[in-house]
Amino acid sequence: MKRVISCLTLITMLLSVTPMALAKESTTVELADKAKSAVLIERDTGTILYDKNSNEKLPPASMTKIMTMLLIMEALDKGQIKWDEKVRTSEYAASMGGSQIFLEPGEEMTVEQMLKGIAIGSGNDASVAMAEKIAGSADEFVNMMNKKVEELDLKNTHFKNPTGLPEQDHYSSAHDMALMAKELLKYEEITNFTGKYEDYLREGTDKKFWLVNTNRLVKFYPGVDGVKTGFTNEAKYCLTATAKKDNMRVIAVVFGADTPKDRNAQVTKMLDYAFSQYQTHPLFEKDHVLSQLKVSKGSEKEVNLMTSEPISVLTKKGEKVDDVTQEILMKNDIKAPVKKGDELGTLQLKKDGKLIAESKLVAEKDIDEASWWTMFKRVMGNFTKAG
Repeated sequence: MKRVISCLTLITMLLSVTPMALAKESTTVELADKAKSAVLIERDTGTILYDKNSNEKLPPASMTKIMTMLLIMEALDKGQIKWDEKVRTSEYAASMGGSQIFLEPGEEMTVEQMLKGIAIGSGNDASVAMAEKIAGSADEFVNMMNKKVEELDLKNTHFKNPTGLPEQDHYSSAHDMALMAKELLKYEEITNFTGKYEDYLREGTDKKFWLVNTNRLVKFYPGVDGVKTGFTNEAKYCLTATAKKDNMRVIAVVFGADTPKDRNAQVTKMLDYAFSQYQTHPLFEKDHVLSQLKVSKGSEKEVNLMTSEPISVLTKKGEKVDDVTQEILMKNDIKAPVKKGDELGTLQLKKDGKLIAESKLVAEKDIDEASWWTMFKRVMGNFTKAG
């Protein structure tokens, strides 16, 4: 197999790559002494900057809705639902207790309004309404959640509902929550919702409803624009937060703090630590086309491979990015049809031969199967060229 090494090294081979274990930076700094477990990662590379019992299985409470929002964003991206599409509230969805936006049976809101209710107001009723819209039932949506858990290779997560209301065998971990948030933040529009401190639903009616973000750091810590809080008596106070400063986005997760003040203080310490000690060097934005791949029997002969998320290199503050090579591993023998977003390759970043980051490359658009007439013309064209 021929390998061409340059600024970008291209390798064409059968892809069989499992998700890379997150790289881990060592630190002796204690950042979350008042939490059961915690983790701090840099979003683009996934590098762990701080860890405290991050694989411990614990109740995630409403942080569960990170996965719910991820599946909503995926459905929007695939065109299965639209922002302005109406969602009807079932009797079951309206019956949800806990935090809610007080949907009534039969009430309709758009997907965008429901997402506001979930992201800002942590609405259990809105979460179930969207679950039923996407999957047909809440139970089937939970199956989708757990299928996504397997796809992301999350070892310490299992869901029983889309809300986070207490239920036996419903658990996650700080590590897994950070990876879920990492995946959700690929959809940059989500921070238009999770990053709002307040908004309104049912405007122009006598039932106007004021939403206030349960994540107070959105207002009080510069750069915080997500993601989700959680609280039950069992879980105590939890938070998966994200903040962006300059070119660097980080994710901090806390499980089991005794008070909201403790929860916010631990996350604040982790964010302060990340931004004071590290810096991110961006290489490619999301949806940047890096290569092309031949498609057998397709309506088009090739499909563009593009990044599925921002690609960066992480260093300590003041360090330069030297000797980082890039390799693209592409699947072999791709046959039509190909769907937009299909994983067809992997971008690997290496330094001194060591893998420092890895990210999926996906199809830029759909490639349908070629018609018999198209195939006939190609065969005849090749025949003419050969002659």
